Order: sequence, then C-alpha cells, then structure tokens
Amino acid sequence: MKEILERLRSGKISIERAEKEILSDFFATQSFASLDIYREERCGIPEIVFAENKPPDIFLDILKSYLERKDIILATRLKEDHYNVLNDLKDGYDLDERRRADAVIIKKRGYDVKESGRSVGIVTAGTSDIRVAEEAKCVLDITGVRSISCYDVGVAGIHRIIEPLRKMQMEKVRCIIVAAGMDGALPSVISGLVKCPVIGVPVSTGYGFGGNGLGALIGMLQSCSPGLAVVNIDAGVNAGAIASLIARGVEYE
Repeated sequence: MKEILERLRSGKISIERAEKEILSDFFATQSFASLDIYREERCGIPEIVFAENKPPDIFLDILKSYLERKDIILATRLKEDHYNVLNDLKDGYDLDERRRADAVIIKKRGYDVKESGRSVGIVTAGTSDIRVAEEAKCVLDITGVRSISCYDVGVAGIHRIIEPLRKMQMEKVRCIIVAAGMDGALPSVISGLVKCPVIGVPVSTGYGFGGNGLGALIGMLQSCSPGLAVVNIDAGVNAGAIASLIARGVEYE
C-alpha cells in the first residue's frame, strides 16, 4: 500500500488507479475463499488458515494465493492429505512442519520473523494437552514472541509446577498460557501464584460426565482467581493470539 501511495504522490498513477489497486489487493478473492491480506496491519495477528475440512487442492490454492502477497503464513488442523500437498511449495519456501500441533509455518526463503524481545510461558497439565499448547506456540513464533514451555505439571503432582514458574519469573514472561483437560484446575492454581495474566485453555481430554473439555471449561469459567481469562475448548490459536498481543503491548492506533 505504501508503494501505491508513493506512486500516487509522485503523479505516476491517478487517484482512480490507486483506488483500484488498493481494493484489488485488499479484497483478494478466489472462487472459494476471501483472503484477509491486511489482518496483521489491522489486528496485530497475521492471517491463519484453518485446514480442517478443506479439500487438499483448495487448501493448497489458498496458501499459494496468500504467499503471492505475504512472506509468512500459519496453517492449523492439518490432516495427512494436507501435509502431502505441501510438496508443491518446496521451491522458494521454507516449510516448518509442526506435527505435534497439526500445523505448518510457511515462509518465503530468506524471510525472518522480527523478534519482539518479549516472552510468554506455556504450561500443560498433562501430555494429552500438548497439541493445543503447541498450536498456541505456533502463533507466538510467527509474531516474534519467545515461548518458555513446561509440559505435564498438573495438579495431580502440584509440586512439579514450582520450578517452571520460578524460571518464567526469571525470564519475566508477560503472560502464561495454561492448557488443561479433565477438571481444568491448573490455570486457577497458577493464576493464584503469579502477577501476570493467565490464559486458560480447556482441552478436550477427559471422559464421562463433563468429558470432551466441558468440565475443564466450566471449572475455568467458575474460577475465583481474578487474573485468569478463558478461551474456548482446544482454542490454542486464540490463546496464542491474545498472549502475543499482551506480550508485545499492541495498542489500538
């Protein structure tokens, strides 16, 4: 957009031409998708492609169209068929497959994310919660926020959380993401021990009454720890986005 405005200012293009170019880029549409090219400039978080239920060919076309205009993209909830079509992007792009998160980060070769110098903690109650935590980490990585992770430190052995929290305190994390299934108690405990904001992510681990994350969600929403905010079940992307905005101190300009 700056390049278009510079050409307008220098008289190389007309107002009408500038308007047409801006709108054609701003509303990058395909027959099956509308790409939000300027989401990062508007909201502070880049466009993220949700792969689940997308046919692999359409998924690939969306990635290609986005990468014609931007240097980096994150795609989440990939199946094996989605990973298979990524071979078409190996020329000219660096593919960082995050299998533990069912995700992939794609960058134009030579592009580096600008580091913010800020850190966020990521904690899981159990190893079954790691996929969601790793999804949140992907969002932090593409926005230049360092993450300090500690997994499997739930309330069944609460002594395990002391050393990780001490490390996060020393690193001066701006907030802590806590992913937990079953009873979802860990975010409340951590929120009662730290000064920084805590983002609780209920995870769809667990069974019986309150299974599939429902018990964890209700427990977090009913928490009496005032520094705890809660996102939806398995919403690692949402937690990562909020944590990134907090860490970087993004303001509404």
